[in-house]
Amino acid sequence: MSLDVANVASTQVDATSENVTARRSAYRFLRGRSGSSAWLVNAVRLVLVVVWLGSWELSARTVIDPFYYSMPSRIWERLVDWFTNGTSQGSIWANIEVTLEEAVLGFAIGTLAGVVLGVVLGRSRFLAEVLAPFIKGTNAIPRIVLASLFVIWFGLGMTSKVATAFVLVFFAVFFNAFQGAREVDRVLVDNARILGASRWDLMRTIILPSATSWILASMHVAFGFALIGAVVGEVVGADRGMGLLISRSQGNFDAAGIYAGMLIITAVALVAEWLITKLETRLTRWRPQQSSSAAAGI
Repeated sequence: MSLDVANVASTQVDATSENVTARRSAYRFLRGRSGSSAWLVNAVRLVLVVVWLGSWELSARTVIDPFYYSMPSRIWERLVDWFTNGTSQGSIWANIEVTLEEAVLGFAIGTLAGVVLGVVLGRSRFLAEVLAPFIKGTNAIPRIVLASLFVIWFGLGMTSKVATAFVLVFFAVFFNAFQGAREVDRVLVDNARILGASRWDLMRTIILPSATSWILASMHVAFGFALIGAVVGEVVGADRGMGLLISRSQGNFDAAGIYAGMLIITAVALVAEWLITKLETRLTRWRPQQSSSAAAGI
């Protein structure tokens, strides 16, 4: 009898070891496949970019008029000239710094105001119903009109650009924060109140963590809006910045300069997106991770 028990136990240990080995092998396979897939994706992306730029260059030299549509080689020459010799408005780095500072300030203030007001109204139905028509009406105002008013009110300096960026960021964050606060599990809130949680405890431990996903999702879009607000404000009226460079290039019929300014702003936006993704990963570290098989779609 004892021998049978020992055999059964030995069989179970062997089966467990085989399962562990099989899982490790599957994980190594999935990780290897994921690495191969990432390499393939990057290779296809590179091919698409090369084909697109090559087609554009060839078309500009044979079919389309490069005066209106420019070409990659001219855009590259403009970028090299800006970064080596500067621009008509001074150093290219100084112009990037001005636009970036305007966008960051508008993004920070707009995000803070959007989160605070969104969460407060999301948890207060009475206030939400009172202020709803005013918020919707303000959101419906064309931003270019507000940018023109801000230049009249605040002048050509940084304040008018920050205000334009703020308006664009605020509504993008506000509506997500509002919805995130509304989506909090009511049962969880009621249980916390039964256990004696105060209003601040509920806000700190339940409501804000529950709305974090909504808020972070809006931040990815919001910084792009902040850059748009800063650039639009500079196009309307400014003495420095990337928007002013683009506006001057437009006035001189310099298509290469417009494209060059667009590329620089895009590069800044991509770096900001990477930083926000890092922040999102850090703030949502408490979430349970998906298994490798689930992540791979198996």
